[in-house]
Amino acid sequence: MRNEPTILHLDMDAFYASAEQASKPSLRGKAVVVGGLGPRGVVATASYEARRFGVHSAMPTAQARRLAPNAAYLVPRFGFYRDISERVMGLLRELSPLVEPLSLDEAFVDLEAGGVASDEVSARAVGERLRADIRAVTGLTGSVGLAASKMLAKIASEEAKPDGLVLIHAGTERALLAPMAVRVLPGVGPATGDHLRRAGITTVGELAEAGEDELVRMLGKSHGAGLYAMALARDDRPVVAERETKSVSVEDTYDVDIHDRTRVRLEVQRLAARCVGRLRASGHSGRTVVLKVRRYDFSTLTRSETLRGPTDDPSVVQEAAARLLESVDTTGGVRLLGVGVSGLADYTQEDLFAQAAGARAAAEAAERTGRADEAARTERADEGEARGAGPDGALIREAREKGADGPVGAAVGEGAAAERGPGEPSTAPVERRWPAGHDVRHAEYGPGWVQGSGVGRVTVRFETPQSAPGRVRTFAVDDRDLELSEPVALVLEQAPPAVEPEPEQGAEPGEGQRPDAERGQGRGAEPEAERGPGAESGPGAGSSVSDSSASAASPGGG
Repeated sequence: MRNEPTILHLDMDAFYASAEQASKPSLRGKAVVVGGLGPRGVVATASYEARRFGVHSAMPTAQARRLAPNAAYLVPRFGFYRDISERVMGLLRELSPLVEPLSLDEAFVDLEAGGVASDEVSARAVGERLRADIRAVTGLTGSVGLAASKMLAKIASEEAKPDGLVLIHAGTERALLAPMAVRVLPGVGPATGDHLRRAGITTVGELAEAGEDELVRMLGKSHGAGLYAMALARDDRPVVAERETKSVSVEDTYDVDIHDRTRVRLEVQRLAARCVGRLRASGHSGRTVVLKVRRYDFSTLTRSETLRGPTDDPSVVQEAAARLLESVDTTGGVRLLGVGVSGLADYTQEDLFAQAAGARAAAEAAERTGRADEAARTERADEGEARGAGPDGALIREAREKGADGPVGAAVGEGAAAERGPGEPSTAPVERRWPAGHDVRHAEYGPGWVQGSGVGRVTVRFETPQSAPGRVRTFAVDDRDLELSEPVALVLEQAPPAVEPEPEQGAEPGEGQRPDAERGQGRGAEPEAERGPGAESGPGAGSSVSDSSASAASPGGG
């Protein structure tokens, strides 16, 4: 361990929720929950206002709605968060070449390796400057912990939340840790915590007093010895700039259990293709294919197959995943499916026999799928007509099913539209999806965000990060003047100062120059149309954002 607190841990405060509040003036200071909004959705992040109601990360969204019914519930905008994260990580890399990102909003930095800090005074100055730079560049806040080890730096940043800085002085580590709960240590989860509690160990000080031999007896050699060292504030782990990727995987949770075996096969093939896409994007190949199936009763089954050599061929991975699926009973229904690849390598050694088999299987599957889809369309059309919905209603239901797993914001029915040939007219209107919280732009009113949608209507609040809380307007979901758009930057970049050109010989002073009144009025000014009529909050200000399946966003306090 070091003698000076030159390891920094940065943790952005309620990152996703804070980013949404910063981009939506009407939600500032109000409860915001970001996560999945379906029946099986899970909270990704809750704002500090929502946490007062007991809402926290990893909680089912349905439970969060019961605790905080008036909060704004938004669908994540990962591209937006990633852009902000890249700016923050760029600031960290200016401090040191050793930056270890843990997620989009969290990272360790070795200040000593960057030569920017060597003692407590310089480390604190760097931490305060970093917090100010993050606020200036992103408009958001982050908490900073400074200590002589990674473990203590992370604990310090937790103590600093929100929007603070905590520095742990060298020599005070054990006294600081002693009264803390054992769960504060890395590697102590609910199961280990309960095991220690039953043994009468609830604090880090009691953990140190128990001794290494007792902990090894209780938890095993590796885990017990590791926890004892951390209880004594010993942590020699270095900050590693590049962490090796061990596996690549994708998985989907379904709002309604899948019972149809053909649908399960198609989902596995789709997930395998997505997994290979991520594998290639990371520049890897892999030799072990893993299938994960969570059934209706929450039992989770995992199957794996190791290939003859590393591959990044979609047909090979899909064929292996299909073989693994054959050994899993899905009769009762499936609520989650996942496909992963491990045993990663930087090269490929394709199995030609597997590729050939995969190509044949893909062709056969495509033929079967075509027949199955045609039969399903006919059956749904007949059902819709029998209920008075007509074939148009059946086609829309089919479009919803096929578009549900596409990119967020894609039009529902994209899959159905793809089945039509070029130039072939649509036989039914297709309803577009408007995820709650996502950005839109209207031809007349400018930029805004989706507050809620349902029953053929979409409610939009027109405001930008630099405006006052905007007004709410409702449109038909197929309004041609309304479209999804890119997010508006949280902090507008300052324009470089204008350099007045030297007047030419013989030119009158000021010739060719615009008067001050005609030059730009300064960045940050917004057209009236973009702010919405009036700067004050209109009816529905602060209303909670409804689920996309709800009838509409209703006015009311958040």
